[in-house]
Amino acid sequence: MSKAIYIATSEANSGKSIVSLGLMRMLLGKTAKVGYFRPIIDDVKKGKKDNHINTIISHFELNINPDDAYAFTRSQFISKRNEGKEGEIFDKIIEKYKSIEEKNDFVLVEGTDFSGEGAAIELDANILIAKNLGIPAIIVSSGVGKTLDEFVNGLHLAYDSFKEKDVEVLAVVANKVQETNIDLVRKGIEKNLPKNVLVNVIPIISSLNNPTIKEIAKAIDAKILFGEDNINNQSSSFKVGAMQLRNYLNHIEEDSLIITPGDRADIILGALQANASSNYPKISGIVLTGGIVPDDSIIRLIDGLSQIVPILLAKEGTFEVANKIGAVRSHMYADNKQKIRTSLSTFDKYIEIDKLNEKLISFKNNDGITPRMFQYNLLKRAKTQRKHIVLPEGNDDRVISAACRLVEMDIVDLTILGDKDTIENNILRLGLKLDLSKVNVINPIESEYYQDFSNTLFELRKNKGLTIDMAEDLMGDVSYFGTMMVHKGLADGMVSGAAHTTQHTIKPALQFIKTKPGVSVVSSIFFMCLEDRVSVFGDCAINPNPNAEQLAEIAISSADSSINFGMDPKIAMLSYSSGSSGKGEDVDIVRRATEIVKELRPDLKVEGPIQYDAAVDARIGKSKMPDSEVAGQANVLIFPDLNTGNNTYKAVQRETGALAIGPMLQGLNKPVNDLSRGCTEDDIFNTVVLTAIQAQGL
Repeated sequence: MSKAIYIATSEANSGKSIVSLGLMRMLLGKTAKVGYFRPIIDDVKKGKKDNHINTIISHFELNINPDDAYAFTRSQFISKRNEGKEGEIFDKIIEKYKSIEEKNDFVLVEGTDFSGEGAAIELDANILIAKNLGIPAIIVSSGVGKTLDEFVNGLHLAYDSFKEKDVEVLAVVANKVQETNIDLVRKGIEKNLPKNVLVNVIPIISSLNNPTIKEIAKAIDAKILFGEDNINNQSSSFKVGAMQLRNYLNHIEEDSLIITPGDRADIILGALQANASSNYPKISGIVLTGGIVPDDSIIRLIDGLSQIVPILLAKEGTFEVANKIGAVRSHMYADNKQKIRTSLSTFDKYIEIDKLNEKLISFKNNDGITPRMFQYNLLKRAKTQRKHIVLPEGNDDRVISAACRLVEMDIVDLTILGDKDTIENNILRLGLKLDLSKVNVINPIESEYYQDFSNTLFELRKNKGLTIDMAEDLMGDVSYFGTMMVHKGLADGMVSGAAHTTQHTIKPALQFIKTKPGVSVVSSIFFMCLEDRVSVFGDCAINPNPNAEQLAEIAISSADSSINFGMDPKIAMLSYSSGSSGKGEDVDIVRRATEIVKELRPDLKVEGPIQYDAAVDARIGKSKMPDSEVAGQANVLIFPDLNTGNNTYKAVQRETGALAIGPMLQGLNKPVNDLSRGCTEDDIFNTVVLTAIQAQGL
């Protein structure tokens, strides 16, 4: 069963609150703990609460802190997006959502309201949020102002947009449809959508679309003079009182709002008397314009009436006030119990509750994981046991930017190597807010550790011909100094290579951190985060032409690494042929390596030699190797040589947009990881997180 559902809409004023309220009540009837989450809310004034969150939490008495029920306000979201910080947006949304998910049996996620945003941009944002949360969706759309073809095609387009991003759509709700057109609309939608998508149609419910006096008062910034107890009265229309009373009375309609200047005592009193009369329709309220308060005698007369509709005082003139009231759109809010009850009864009447519930129960989440969700899991794990990571390349802007994010998110303790003044100047130049009091900054040559580190290196390498002078020279190098910090236990791991070669980064680690017992070769893996899954690629960075024994060791190390990161490894030993069909030295090495893995680790699932397509595509895998428990579902892919591995990971990354996290080195006694010189800030950030998790396993 899915643990959550995403209520999305393709436009403003869709009326999705009906679905949110109805679903929440339905879910609470099935399970004890239901959470509520809105990734993005409209901007609210300081001290105020989001109306949707307040309504749901208050009405259903949910034990949720309103501040925990959303991730960003609209302006915060737009600001982050304009700065190109989409990664931060999704990281925070996932973090806040997961916090709600962990405390509840099910989570109702409500999408944005399309206020002040381009529809295409906001629809795309909702799709990506649902995708990164890994949950199915219900699409709600309004039929107001559309032809049948426009309505059906619009819903179909929205459905396709979700499916293109691999977001399952369980149901669509066509809302605000003329009651006489319900069957016509349902048939039109069902004809254009797959049969497994539930289609429900809700007619226009006038009482739900009519704004309340409370909403109108807020929109025109009016003061309430009388009738505050009836502030939830709904207005079906508004009538400007400018003619003589005898003529105006003929224009009053049921639940209409009277708009008139504050000095028109005749209209005010006539409207109140008409409201009390059985011969005229009831009015919802009166708005006095121009900031004019009626004379004391009129006020006293009104105050003495037994029943008073809400009377508001607006500062602006009649024309301005009427325009603003005409633009008011009705919303749901916590103290309008009548509107909530109407919404719930509407949901029960027009939504096939049993079928929808069955959809939620039978839906199974994809076993795959999105890149952002994988990153979230890494961050969560890194925080469980805090580690200290050293970054030797403090003069690199990318390193400083990544360090800023790591400190801001409070993930690890950091040491940055370099000149403190230079680093401070770079922080100012980049416009970053990195508090260096939270970071250990060390200039190796000026460090209190310099001589001790030099002496240690001399003792470790003197039998290799190293002199003390040579050791001191080497210890002035940031790679040697950072690696020695790890060796001495002053740091738990090191990440370098943004400005240095792989050899420069790894050589010190091989010299005195050395490999784990039983490990003869240091290798690397990338976590390749594809749209619907995470795969491990190895070795794509270190070993040019491994022999069979080395290839087997790389496979075993990669499988163990995947296990350490919560994966169930299915190893594919890649080659240009599958099974026993291929001949030649290259394929024989892979075949022998596969046999060694099976001998040394019979607990691991491994297949080889096998081609890439047969390893990852279920249809091809079944065709070529029908009896294999790995073919078509491999998630640990071992390449036969560096040329193949490095080119393949880069091709997959560039052509599919996959997130490549790594390389992560494996086989060393303590974690030291090498970056590509073309790495991004995100690459450094992710590699530091990986390194911290590696250190936890030691």
